[in-house]
Amino acid sequence: MSPPPEDPRPGPRNAITDVPGVLVGHHHHLGDGWATGVTVVLTPEGAVGGVDIRGGGPGTRETEALEPTRLVGQVHGICLGGGSAFGLAAADGVMRWLAERGHGFPVGPAPHQVVPIVPAAVLFDLGRGEWDNRPDAGFGYAACEAATAGPVAQGCVGAGTGATVGSLKGGVGTASVVLPDGAVLGALVALNAMGEAVDLASGLPWAAQLGLPGEFGLRAPEKGEVEAARAALVHTKQPLNTTLGVIATDLALTKAECRRVATVAQDGLARALRPAHSMFDGDTLFTLATGARDLGGDTDVFASVTRAGALDVVCGAAADVVTRAVVHALLAARGVGEVPAYREVYLSAFTRSE
Repeated sequence: MSPPPEDPRPGPRNAITDVPGVLVGHHHHLGDGWATGVTVVLTPEGAVGGVDIRGGGPGTRETEALEPTRLVGQVHGICLGGGSAFGLAAADGVMRWLAERGHGFPVGPAPHQVVPIVPAAVLFDLGRGEWDNRPDAGFGYAACEAATAGPVAQGCVGAGTGATVGSLKGGVGTASVVLPDGAVLGALVALNAMGEAVDLASGLPWAAQLGLPGEFGLRAPEKGEVEAARAALVHTKQPLNTTLGVIATDLALTKAECRRVATVAQDGLARALRPAHSMFDGDTLFTLATGARDLGGDTDVFASVTRAGALDVVCGAAADVVTRAVVHALLAARGVGEVPAYREVYLSAFTRSE
């Protein structure tokens, strides 16, 4: 694989579903005491998986199965949800949906004798609706029923329904990039961070300059908006959080390589959030590799392009696409309750001068 081009381009949807074989579905409840949901990223035919956990307070399930030394080689879906540890129950519904269709790790001779491998991670949104309103297995099943390979809804949907980011409303965001050899890399993020995604001194996202040309369409907001936000927003932060995400590619990667991609992709959060990976976040990123394309690279360590070098290009692209997904989540969110959204606080950032 050659170095990244100077003018990288997104896939046709600028979404994780630009990776063939990847489906995304949301299910959520918002209103009437609810503000939570579930997002699934499905690879029904299987994908090699990896994970990296950086936050101090993670809530996860089946992440040990992704270790390179473990038996299971394929993942059939990732479940991201609200509800803190209670929300891990949503993965039961994802497993049931996949098992009904014969997708899973075979454990017997009959087609239905499979165990779907569904790693899961949850974010903290308890109390943003009524305390007992949190995702269960029904949420996971419904998210699978809604899953498609088409455009991905962003903002206050799925796992991002009750999410916040620093002083503002968080949500779901996605982005993609086409690599030089035609391989596709995409990311989906459920943005729910203790850190701020916005530089309160300028009113622009920390990562506003890291998008592709014309991607975010922002200008510096008016001075009055910036001053008003600086005076008000610091008082509305949520105490417990966690940002979750999935990186997917059509490249053929090993479990160890998937883990490396997830590890470097965490840099994408660090570029977009200040601080990132706090003790009050459980920041968790998964990687899925469907294996449709060869990673390439010569196995000779002295060659100009090695497999390690090709992997390094993928890792760098993963960090970039995660950063862009974070900004899309911020910009797509709408205010919920007392938590305002970026587009409501900094309205002039979206207003183009004549």
